[in-house]
Amino acid sequence: MIRFALRCANEHDFEAWFRSGDDYDRSAAQNEVACPVCGEVRVEKALMAPALGGSNAVSKTDDQKVQLAAADPREKALRSALRELREKIVERADYVGDKFADEARKIHYEEVEPRGIYGEASSEEAKALNDEGIEFHPLPPLPEDNN
Repeated sequence: MIRFALRCANEHDFEAWFRSGDDYDRSAAQNEVACPVCGEVRVEKALMAPALGGSNAVSKTDDQKVQLAAADPREKALRSALRELREKIVERADYVGDKFADEARKIHYEEVEPRGIYGEASSEEAKALNDEGIEFHPLPPLPEDNN
């Protein structure tokens, strides 16, 4: 597994995990990588520090300095809160699969009873919904979604 720092065309920064660099390249080329903030599929790799691992990563005889950072405990709390939010959304909403755009329009234009829904939409469908003033939000991505 490899983690990439990514940035969408709307300049939102986010991270995503992939099986390999080739897997990222394929997914990005097929517009399968979307920004969790705005749904934009035009994404590119952002600059990121290399991951260092193993016991030889920093040796006492090595004069070269390496920048290090401790894990922020707030990150664990944030992931937990995102997981809880996502679970509540999924629990209280109907899954409509790839019919999300159609169902969202029916609800917006009061053709059906209002209800919570979730599913998938292409970037073109998401842009059209946004242009029509139909409110929607991407489900918060979780690290395990890419495993």
